[in-house]
Amino acid sequence: MVEGVSLERLAREHGTPLFVYSQAAMLTALAAYQRGLAGRRHLICYAMKANSSLAILQTLVRAGCGLDIVSGGELERAMAAGADPARVIFSGVGKTRAEMRQALRLGIGCFNVESRAELDVLDEVARDMGLRAPVSVRVNPNVDAKTHPYISTGLKGNKFGIAHEDVIATYRHAADCAGLRVVGIDCHIGSQITQSGPYLDAMDRILDLVQGIEAEGIAIEHIDFGGGLGIDYQGDAPPAADALWGQLLQRLDARGFGERAIYIEPGRSLVGNAGACLTEVLYLKPGEHKNFLIVDAAMNDLPRPALYEAFHRIVPLAPRDGAPSTTWDVVGPVCESGDWIGRDRALSVRAGDFLAVLSAGAYCMSMASNYNTRGRAAEVLVSGDQATLIRSRETAADQLRLERPLPPA
Repeated sequence: MVEGVSLERLAREHGTPLFVYSQAAMLTALAAYQRGLAGRRHLICYAMKANSSLAILQTLVRAGCGLDIVSGGELERAMAAGADPARVIFSGVGKTRAEMRQALRLGIGCFNVESRAELDVLDEVARDMGLRAPVSVRVNPNVDAKTHPYISTGLKGNKFGIAHEDVIATYRHAADCAGLRVVGIDCHIGSQITQSGPYLDAMDRILDLVQGIEAEGIAIEHIDFGGGLGIDYQGDAPPAADALWGQLLQRLDARGFGERAIYIEPGRSLVGNAGACLTEVLYLKPGEHKNFLIVDAAMNDLPRPALYEAFHRIVPLAPRDGAPSTTWDVVGPVCESGDWIGRDRALSVRAGDFLAVLSAGAYCMSMASNYNTRGRAAEVLVSGDQATLIRSRETAADQLRLERPLPPA
């Protein structure tokens, strides 16, 4: 079940692969952040790259979230979801001039700027439009988030942000630019963080910088601590969001910054454990060295295992109680050896059974592709005993619509 709805019924009604999300789970996760920041000036901006499906954005915006975007396309989605542009933050290392103009026309809340070159281009674009762009500089604090190297963003070897030692000079430059208005400072050290220590280390480094920047006469209105809090994929035990923010706010108060506006950008921790991907067992293929359980979901639907060797729990929707289990590699039909969902899983299943791949609400559908001309999965949002189809299954015709064949030979 997801809330009051049978997953097997949804799988039969809508087909598989199928993503199913619990609205209550998302709102419960958000409520922990809201409790942790209660009584403080704050803005929670959902990092929509985790899952940008329109109904999910609407759910979180209606519950009080702003949005954190990383592209012009995400900005259009944010507007379609009813977001207030003033509560939208534009992050990312490679904003184009067109995206900058698009955001400035709408009245974006803040640009998180990641390089001196980007500052100069944004200054030029804003002056050409007769505007001043609100900016914060993203700091690379050289703090190890102790996560997978592909989702670590706060070390010197990462492409993100401006080096800690260059930040004050960068703020001096930004303050001298007629097309820019300094409003904050930003830091994001990685994703799937399961310890509070890296956050506390990063906070101390950022607060040191705020003191140095304001000593130059440049006011910092808000401090943005990013997101990155992990979820439980495989017995992981990240701190609860309200407990984490209790620690961080104590540190903030102790250092005399308790009155500052706090911005944060959670993504995975709001939606990751709210979603499951349902898939049908197609074939059982025992082998001498490996047993393969072939399902109809693939790396184009669930890319995290192929990209990060990530672990997702896989459970049958209708367990065969008492039946002996076999150890399987759960793999998809895509023509790649990298197309696997889970390795060495003890399961008792037959062809035609349905499985649920858990913790699939984040970085699955948003990273899905059409590899092998596979249509992207349908999506369903559950609220109580009501299930709503929020994305139809993509067809080959949908994929071909924008292509242009050669003229007849």
